[in-house]
Amino acid sequence: MNISSKAATVLYRKDNHSCIVFSDLVEGHGVQANQFLIIDENHTALIDPGGDLTYTPLSIEISKHVSLQELDYIFASHQDPDIIASLPRWMMHSHCKVVTPKLWSRFLPHLASNFITDKLSATVDERIIGVPDEGQKIPFGRDHIICLPAHFLHSVGNLNFYDPVSKILFSGDMGASIVDTNASDPVDDFAAHIKLMEGFHRRYMTSNKACRLWAKMVSQLDVQMIVPQHGRPFVGRTMIAQFLKWISSLKCGVDLMSEQNYQVIK
Repeated sequence: MNISSKAATVLYRKDNHSCIVFSDLVEGHGVQANQFLIIDENHTALIDPGGDLTYTPLSIEISKHVSLQELDYIFASHQDPDIIASLPRWMMHSHCKVVTPKLWSRFLPHLASNFITDKLSATVDERIIGVPDEGQKIPFGRDHIICLPAHFLHSVGNLNFYDPVSKILFSGDMGASIVDTNASDPVDDFAAHIKLMEGFHRRYMTSNKACRLWAKMVSQLDVQMIVPQHGRPFVGRTMIAQFLKWISSLKCGVDLMSEQNYQVIK
């Protein structure tokens, strides 16, 4: 299912379970980024909500679907500003818990200094769930959201999130593409889409080894859709297989480094 409005696209909706992507909330400002809302009956989770640029328009859009105060979780794939810089606002206006890599969990309070000084400061650490390196299943609604390890892709501590109900993999920066418009439109020509991904992945992904291990892990799941944090989704087994094959063979990061990249400027 792919039902779009100007602000939101419904990726999946069946039996009181919905997945919604918001892809154009900060058009013209910063890097295009997708934010994701998962609803299961009266439970809600927000994935990679972004920073200050995103908070106000995102909170307005989310309130059309659910009450902000009833938000169960925020899932943060890593520590970057476009992922979780809006943390203090979400913690202030909801009772959500924040699920993030354990490696970064002790750094997130630095983003919430104003919140920490108030009378609720004792609960901040209790509201952060640090996911170990091997991943974790987080109970959500009638099922779980599965936190998958995605080390060094691109962050040293990094997670992807798999929803086994919709069979959607929220892949963070893996599969990201640089687009200006229509980010919610599925990729329909993989060969043509490579040029929108290649430069980003060569620069931001650590190595081909990390990419290959990730692709092997993902191939073991029943994935119907891969939705990255930037750019367009991959929908259907054929398109997903093309992406996994491409990323498995990509030379990137340290694979491309040489002495020429480590020279003193004269």
